[in-house]
Amino acid sequence: MTSDTLTVYGALWCPDCRRSKSFLDARGIAYQWVDVDADAAGSAEVERLNGGPRIIPTIVKATGDFIVEPSDSQLAAFLGVAV
Repeated sequence: MTSDTLTVYGALWCPDCRRSKSFLDARGIAYQWVDVDADAAGSAEVERLNGGPRIIPTIVKATGDFIVEPSDSQLAAFLGVAV
C-alpha cells in the first residue's frame, strides 16, 4: 500500500489510535496520518463518515471503505494482512 491509499484519522492522546498506528508501522504499511485535534477538515470528515460522532481511529481506504475503532484482528482483515 502507498500512503495515498490509506488515511488514519485520530489524535495523539488516543490509545486506540496509537495501537492502530503501531500495527501499521510494524507491518510497513504506509498511511497518511490526520490529527483530528489539529485539522478541522479531518475532524469534519470523521464526523461525516460516522454520521455525526467523532469516533477515532477512523481508517479509510482510497476506495472509500472505512473501519472505526478496529481491533488488530479487525484491522488485519480490513487490509487483508496477517495479524
